[in-house]
Amino acid sequence: MSLRRLISADFAAIRQRDPAARGKLETALTYPGLHATVAHRLAHGLWRRGWRFWARLLSYAARAVTGIDIHPGAQIGPGFFIDHGAGVVIGETAEVGRDVTLYHGVTLGGVSWSPGKRHPTLGDGVMVGAGAKILGPITVAAGARVGANSVVVEAVPPGATVVGIPARIVRSAPRPSADPYRVDLNHHLIPDPVGRSLAGLADRVAFLEARLTARDRDLQHHEARCHAPDGRLQDVPTERPN
Repeated sequence: MSLRRLISADFAAIRQRDPAARGKLETALTYPGLHATVAHRLAHGLWRRGWRFWARLLSYAARAVTGIDIHPGAQIGPGFFIDHGAGVVIGETAEVGRDVTLYHGVTLGGVSWSPGKRHPTLGDGVMVGAGAKILGPITVAAGARVGANSVVVEAVPPGATVVGIPARIVRSAPRPSADPYRVDLNHHLIPDPVGRSLAGLADRVAFLEARLTARDRDLQHHEARCHAPDGRLQDVPTERPN
């Protein structure tokens, strides 16, 4: 795609996915994610032509202005949307597909100093929640969702939802969505396996406490009925409710 079409697709992605984007002028002037993406498109063009110093300089200037650090060597498809943007880091060999959405604090980082592919690949339509870290030359396949503050170090299959440290699959099939980009903005509805486990433990503790209370009450009742006036215990059967 031409540079103009790429930037147009990025601009349209904001208008389509962010309900806070009210007008075209406001979107163009006040979205640091858009500014960082446009700067990256320009820097990536310089990088591919071998003008590495100027590409890095432009990338550095964009980082100083927006707080978003995108290496000019990263490959990013059309319709890219960085919401809020602060603290996003994208490494040199990262590859990002079409219509991908990142939230603030996301890192597409490497785990090795070795040359070659060191950073993640995100498929089309991937959504990465705030603060998530995707590390190493792994693939997050098309339509996958990464929960906020997750650390992903293994490949994610298509349409899966992963959460946690390290991230684990909590849903293997995507939720139905009317969004043409299959972006589900309901971050609070991402399953929380730790929360479910704690809730199950709390229910079990409450059940056991209720049983102990009932048993203590039965024992007190039994002792009151079985203790004879002369101080000796009588062999009286315990009455239990049906």
